[in-house]
Amino acid sequence: MGAEGDIAGEARRRRTFAVISHPDAGKSTMTEALALHAAAISEAGAVHGKAGRRGVTSDWMEMERARGISITSAALRFEYHGHVFNLVDTPGHADFSEDTYRVLAAVDCAVMLLDAAKGMEPQTMKLFEVCRHRRIPVITFVNKWDRPGREALELLDEIEERTGLRPTPLTWPIGTAEGFRGVVDRLDDRIVLYTRTAHGATRALETELSPDRAEAELGADWIRASEEVDLLGAIGADHDQKRFEAHESTPVLFGAALSNFGVARLLDVLVGLAPAPAPRADVDGALRPLDAPFSGLVFKVQANMDRAHRDRIAFVRVCSGRFERGMVLTHAATGRPFATKYAQSVFGQERSTIDEAHPGDVVGLVNASALRPGDTLYEGQAVEFPPIPSFAPELFATARVRDTSKAKQFRRGVDQLDAEGVIQVLGSDLRGDQAPVFAAVGAMQFEVVQHRLAAEFGAEIVLDRLEYSLARRTDAASAEILRRQRGAEVLTRRRDQALLAVFSDQWRMRSIQREHPELTLDPLIAGESPREV
Repeated sequence: MGAEGDIAGEARRRRTFAVISHPDAGKSTMTEALALHAAAISEAGAVHGKAGRRGVTSDWMEMERARGISITSAALRFEYHGHVFNLVDTPGHADFSEDTYRVLAAVDCAVMLLDAAKGMEPQTMKLFEVCRHRRIPVITFVNKWDRPGREALELLDEIEERTGLRPTPLTWPIGTAEGFRGVVDRLDDRIVLYTRTAHGATRALETELSPDRAEAELGADWIRASEEVDLLGAIGADHDQKRFEAHESTPVLFGAALSNFGVARLLDVLVGLAPAPAPRADVDGALRPLDAPFSGLVFKVQANMDRAHRDRIAFVRVCSGRFERGMVLTHAATGRPFATKYAQSVFGQERSTIDEAHPGDVVGLVNASALRPGDTLYEGQAVEFPPIPSFAPELFATARVRDTSKAKQFRRGVDQLDAEGVIQVLGSDLRGDQAPVFAAVGAMQFEVVQHRLAAEFGAEIVLDRLEYSLARRTDAASAEILRRQRGAEVLTRRRDQALLAVFSDQWRMRSIQREHPELTLDPLIAGESPREV
């Protein structure tokens, strides 16, 4: 078999996906549970580091550990039943939607995690809209079924009503939420009983039952579950692979990540149903074949993951060809060569060297100071993938260093965080470099910036909030008019030199538009509603 056949075969073995959810739905716990079942780690962590359990491997920043949330995203690579999984972990907090949007540019499938008691929460819905926009197939996992929650049929109705996708349960719970006994596996026609292990830190025990034994051991819980399964069959809520891949239906599983109930089945479903990497469209709309020379998309840049080395890692999704460590690639944005001597797989703070990778894999390139999210790297014939747009900021603040003797560290830190996309950095001739404007989607982004500038660069800052609440892209001619308006300001985004007009509120912007209808004021992505994504 030739090299092209090897690449196609390796691509078919890959499953690259993300877990999306509202905060506290159990995303980090699910990440650990998936890796546990794939034997990547021996014991699952708990997000709050409770007694007898360690903290989750994928959360490494001190602020994440303290708050029990995910802020940064990690790329976890593990093997399972002959397949290579690339799980790109996403920030769970709503304030980091922009980072999640970038991550979703790198995946082929998403697992939507729902809390059994809360159902479709606001942040879940916002992230789902990004999946809808990108036509990313979605598998739904109803989590925390071992705690008090809602009726399973009620949750199915809500999923369909809110997402427009037809829910097709692959497993069905035996026992109500909190009284979880096991599941009916509709896909494989099995009845599975779960047995909890101590602290949920190892794989849950599974026992397969016959219908007669299920009735004898599970009684009324089994009778109710079997009747509901018959109802699902009667209404045609059965899996259809074509509709799933077309983003028209969502397979549904029930389980409890903390207890490791249903996690192994989710892995099996990802192997059997989730799409493998496919040719990706370039900026001109042409599909880049999987067996074409190497190309990759930078979807995330993260600095100082290793405090000992103060390095900077660019996470690259391999889109075509074979990556080999040491190869010299071309950076599409600059046309300059980029050497890949240091290539790693990053699992939280744990790293291992990657010598080769194939379509769907995620490679961490170390000391990638020239790379930014949305950049393309390639070998041979030039190619460039569509850039990853920025979200519309809603919060603005001027930043100044508390100790002026730390001005150099402050500037270096701001440049670094801007390059990573942690915050959008805006400036103007009026304000100068000593007082850049930070623009954020959520307030916690400001907290992260303050924390990282102090901890990593020794530059404590003072933030003064500005009374602006929305931004629009404008042009030079419009900027001249806008600079003379009250309740508005024109700032330049450092990253791409785009001119952004910022306004105190919608009313003020519309008032200015009425007076000057010739103004260019284009919405930015996700500016007013998720459907603008």
